[in-house]
Amino acid sequence: MTQFRRRLIGSLAIVALALAPGLAGAQTFSDAFAGFGSNEREPIQIEAKELKVQDKDQSAVFSGDVVVTQGDAVLKTQRLIVRYDGSAAGGVNQRISRLEASGRVYISSKDQTATGERATFDMNRQLMVMTGSEVVLSQGPNVVVGNKLTVNLKTGQADLEAPKSGRVKVLIQPNSLKNGAPQN
Repeated sequence: MTQFRRRLIGSLAIVALALAPGLAGAQTFSDAFAGFGSNEREPIQIEAKELKVQDKDQSAVFSGDVVVTQGDAVLKTQRLIVRYDGSAAGGVNQRISRLEASGRVYISSKDQTATGERATFDMNRQLMVMTGSEVVLSQGPNVVVGNKLTVNLKTGQADLEAPKSGRVKVLIQPNSLKNGAPQN
């Protein structure tokens, strides 16, 4: 299996660093992904056409044009399962332990986006995994394409794998990040 394993420090911006020095202050993709459920200071807002709470299973299932926002981060999908610790009925301190999104998953934060078919956020392990026939990461005009993205939300390490019969693709526009990124 052909794999592209490069420590991106969570972002396409870091890949661009190899070609355009001086952008070390750029926000990373792991920053964008880290928002959901791990930032206890920012509220999480979820909107959907339907909600089914399954307190026995400690989960809530949102379906139909689901939109999740927390700070600058936005997640859009067709179905979202939120797994939590604690009781929804009792109003006890609930802590999100896992998010499972499926059906055209779109994640954005500021100028960064990621799309795929499925994504999971494991808050206990601090891991995000996005899969699909094409997982597309973009920051401005810069694009990375594979089929499985794993991001360690704590360290920022990101691994992008290619499909069995394909390759990871990267398109970087020279100097595209200089204007928007803070310079050191």
